[in-house]
Amino acid sequence: MLSLRDGIFTGLVVLVTLVGFVAARWGNANLRHLEEWALGGRRFGTIVSWFLIGGDIYTAYTFIAVPALVYGVGALGFYAVPYAAIGYPYGFVVLSRFWSLARERGYVTSADFVRDRFGSRPLEVAIALTGVLASLPYIALQLVGMKAVLMHLGGAFAISNGELALSVAFVLLAAYTFTSGLRAPAAIAFVKDTLIYVTVIAAIIIIPAKLGGWGHIFAVAPKPLLVPKVQVAYATLAFGSCLALFLYPHSITSILAAKSKEVVQRNMSLLPIYSLMLGFLALLGYCAIAAHITTKDTSSIIPTLLGAYFPDWLAGIAFAAIVIGALVPAAIMAIGSANLFASNIFSEFRHGRGHVDAHLSKLLTLALCAFALCFVIFVPTAYAINLQLLGGIWMVQIVPAFVLGLYTRALHPAALLLGWLCAMLVATAMAASTALGGTGISPNITFTFFGHGVTAYIALYALAINLAIAVVASPLCWAFARRIATRA
Repeated sequence: MLSLRDGIFTGLVVLVTLVGFVAARWGNANLRHLEEWALGGRRFGTIVSWFLIGGDIYTAYTFIAVPALVYGVGALGFYAVPYAAIGYPYGFVVLSRFWSLARERGYVTSADFVRDRFGSRPLEVAIALTGVLASLPYIALQLVGMKAVLMHLGGAFAISNGELALSVAFVLLAAYTFTSGLRAPAAIAFVKDTLIYVTVIAAIIIIPAKLGGWGHIFAVAPKPLLVPKVQVAYATLAFGSCLALFLYPHSITSILAAKSKEVVQRNMSLLPIYSLMLGFLALLGYCAIAAHITTKDTSSIIPTLLGAYFPDWLAGIAFAAIVIGALVPAAIMAIGSANLFASNIFSEFRHGRGHVDAHLSKLLTLALCAFALCFVIFVPTAYAINLQLLGGIWMVQIVPAFVLGLYTRALHPAALLLGWLCAMLVATAMAASTALGGTGISPNITFTFFGHGVTAYIALYALAINLAIAVVASPLCWAFARRIATRA
């Protein structure tokens, strides 16, 4: 017989599964059309978009990872709060412009825009592959967050190391995503965000009260505030992560589902409310220190903390919030990545440009969900985390082609491709070098300038190389192109 905690958890997960399937009837749309299935017909208003965009940015792994990072490294873990906050003004300007172009020209992905702007098939494929490669470990990490909860629940949920329950959850995810498309995570996001807000508000009231108050919690936290040697790392990590935040395929998909430019801008103004929640969430890392929670697997810190201090009924809600918080972004990530495959890689070989239907994206969504599940089952979690860190570093490298491309055609596509390739290779090599000590990839690396060591985010070092090559090589490429045209 299920306990109260397990019963509430199971009931809420079943509820959102039903919502996911019923969402197929939302608006009586023809889901055989790609725009209807993958972008909700581009008809989502301010409220739906707010929940949807928030749902794909603030994921289950965020719920697990941010407090765990603060638990492990102290104040440096709070970089997630300013990077989300400064990302919204950036998104207000960049994404509203992209939305207008996408609506006018029918873009489904960022790579569609790059192809149309620069007329370069290789550059389009490069942008598409970057998005897909960066998203796959991100999808897998949603399962890591789910698995942490399932293992804490124990019993039937933890059979075969949680893999059986995880497999069932992702089969259901794949099924309702295949059936309902973007409408499924959009509908579920209402439930997910409500549960997460309830959990966070309850946590910041109940847990500190049981631990002697915030004053005591901060007094026993062993990690100091930011010391000078990590301040540059903190600032560059926040800024670089901000650049990548809205470039991921799932973010682009959610933005393009909005019905107007004003909806996008409104959401960029309203979404900082989530950053307030994120700040409170990060503080739970200090609560875990004050509670003397020790574990080899940092993913289990938050489930352990909530399970220890919440009553059973509230723990059931909290654990459901984390699991549902994985299902929403995982669905959007799978749809966004499938769109890139279908629209920018496979379509030209199967049907030709402009003839992409939803069926191919649906099948690819199933394949991506299956890949993510196999990744978590057969690949150690540390590798998934390392690849996700690398994914963020890679995503920043599409800034010259995508973000600058929104405002200028001055950069030559061949120069952009060369800059992207060099930056990807250099970034990957730098990230790999940080893992030589056997502790996994670090997002930061230290270089010595004029006798002073500077530790900064790898993505920005690589982006500097990327931009330098694109700017220097563009005049040469344009001159060469004019010379060839003159001879012809």
